[in-house]
Amino acid sequence: MKVAWITDSTCGLSAEYIQKHNIHVLPMVVIIDNKAYREDVDISKEGIYELLENYGEGAKTSQPAYGEFVSLYEKLKEEKYDCAIAIHASSELTGTYQSSVSAAQEVDFPVEVIDSRIGDYCLGKMIENGIDLQSKGSSFEEISSVLKTYPNSTEMYLLPKSLDQLKRSGRVSTTQTVFANLLHINLILKFDNGKVVVDDKVRIKKRAHKKIFQVLEEAIATYQLKEICISHAGVKEQALNWKEELERVHKELKIRVQSLVPVAGVHTGHGTLCVSWMKK
Repeated sequence: MKVAWITDSTCGLSAEYIQKHNIHVLPMVVIIDNKAYREDVDISKEGIYELLENYGEGAKTSQPAYGEFVSLYEKLKEEKYDCAIAIHASSELTGTYQSSVSAAQEVDFPVEVIDSRIGDYCLGKMIENGIDLQSKGSSFEEISSVLKTYPNSTEMYLLPKSLDQLKRSGRVSTTQTVFANLLHINLILKFDNGKVVVDDKVRIKKRAHKKIFQVLEEAIATYQLKEICISHAGVKEQALNWKEELERVHKELKIRVQSLVPVAGVHTGHGTLCVSWMKK
């Protein structure tokens, strides 16, 4: 069967991988200083974070237009694809998943649309694993069945540099931000069933860093992790420092370092660091 792979720009995959495997990526839109940019089309992730550092006030995000999904599925149908597998960012945070489902139904094109319940590295890893299964001869049904188990096997913890951007995007109130800044409180965020929630509130940034590494150490021991990802919002040097620190203890662990997808970074702010992994 001729199977198309579809996702959105929250996938965290490299341009080289996307091109090599002919993955169809619908770009999210980031609005900074009243100008709209399509992720990885009009501007790079690094370019977005440079702008965000200087013009973060009022930055917003927007999902791809519904018509883009319809056009894509019509095109795939015309190109004689038999079916498609689409994996999108958490439906709790964006309407992209539902747009994908509705467009496929409108065009009458068979698509297995999967809600990743997350984004960034874990979403990209789902696609990588699915394409690997396809290369080994697994059927469309077998691949879809395995992919549907992945959303319950992901973890992602984020450490925003400050609460200012969370306040601007409406994630925390002005009062919460003022008291948190006065008391030097750092929020540790995580994904929980598709939503971003506060996992812990920690005094002093070093302690927050230590807490995230503690959670990671427990995951490595419990799930025998072979690979993790450190994502950063415009602070690559700090991410590399985290990588070096982990490599001193876990010499066999594969550690990726990449830019955090801007749709997440716009809300958590420039300087955010996060770690993520899949349990299987």
